[in-house]
Amino acid sequence: MSAAERFLQRLTARRADDPSWVAARRQAGAARFEAMGFPTRRDEHWKYTDVRRIAEGDFALASDVAFDAASFDALRLEIDAHRLVFVDGQFSATLSDLDALPTGVSVEPLSQAMVANHEAVGGSLGRLAGVDFSPFTALNTAFADEGAIIRLSAGTVVDKPIYLLMLSRAGSQPVMSHPRVLVEAGARTEATIIEHYAGEPEAANFTNVVTEVMLDRGAIIDHYKLQEAALTDLHVASIHVDQGRDSHFNSYNMNLGGALVRTDLVTDLNAEGAEAAYNGLFFVQGRQHVDNHTLVNHNAPRTFSNENYKGVLDDRSRGVFNGKVFVKKDAQQIEAYQNNANLLLSDRAEIDTKPELVIYADDVKCSHGATTGQLDEDAVYALRSRGIDEPMARALLTLAFVGEVMDKVRLNVIAERVERAVAGRLPERFNLADLVETAEAIQEA
Repeated sequence: MSAAERFLQRLTARRADDPSWVAARRQAGAARFEAMGFPTRRDEHWKYTDVRRIAEGDFALASDVAFDAASFDALRLEIDAHRLVFVDGQFSATLSDLDALPTGVSVEPLSQAMVANHEAVGGSLGRLAGVDFSPFTALNTAFADEGAIIRLSAGTVVDKPIYLLMLSRAGSQPVMSHPRVLVEAGARTEATIIEHYAGEPEAANFTNVVTEVMLDRGAIIDHYKLQEAALTDLHVASIHVDQGRDSHFNSYNMNLGGALVRTDLVTDLNAEGAEAAYNGLFFVQGRQHVDNHTLVNHNAPRTFSNENYKGVLDDRSRGVFNGKVFVKKDAQQIEAYQNNANLLLSDRAEIDTKPELVIYADDVKCSHGATTGQLDEDAVYALRSRGIDEPMARALLTLAFVGEVMDKVRLNVIAERVERAVAGRLPERFNLADLVETAEAIQEA
């Protein structure tokens, strides 16, 4: 029995009362996944990432949503938001808070939408992330029975973030979950959406999430993906974005946790004036492995994209960055910029980086680049001469390195969470903002 067949045996545990359109999608996803099987390092898009830890795992399906209240309070972001909480992929009404949703905003668990057999869900789900994209999107299509459906009516501005918290528990047997997130932003809407992945320290589960975001004319979406799962968790994510005229999609992809992490981020700029900004950070240590694959398709003229990913790698960790910008023949007068910079804190850490431009138009402004280096020892010495010990000096310079990305983050609660992970908990006598400013000034000198 192949690894794919063994995974699909779990499908027998799915609900027998699925609507016909859901059952058909499951069957299509299962058939495609079985045909493709798990990717191997012989596959070009997976040449640096070995998924055998997933393929060889024995993952059950979660059956309850119990979660310790103290652990929940410690893990969640302290933010005023419309909140949906999922425990091992299962919706928890008790931990969620969807009171007082404004007019024009619909937020509901995917399970409720599927039971109601909403035609709008059936028509949109899978339109951007089909079963052919990767074995993992096919697997998600086969298993997905929970997630979030977010709809914004034209002209709606959401004043509070929509917060999706995905919690992972440490249990006697690892479990797998396949959340599906669908966002439909009508014309001239504005919203902030947070996907937050966290869990108990000993959790060793497999999360395979697919997110689809559709922006109508003039829509503005800030999308945060904060991944700080346990260092034994396995995490695969696919994010697919479709943008209409004059829409803006701002991605903040922050990877701090997980043993094996792979994220695919794909955006299609389909009409004039569409803009996409990718802001990414991965901070890995120990034996963590984090793989980021990004793709921006400039399908229309006068579109704009700007991508900036920073990697910080310590111990024996490994990072992968493969960013691609594709400009179609008729996509004239576009601008596309891409940069990946990496900081190695250990001589055993490893980074594989490959920025790409594929251009079939002649009236464009495009650039890409990648750099890899270590901390400047002169800058370390300069900070130490100001009375800061060496570990703190190195932590502050590391913060200065990621500052270009962190300055773009508009939510302080997320910026502070990332800064604490990168620099550690500073003694109270230090003023974090002042020291970061000092470190940046020294590094620029």
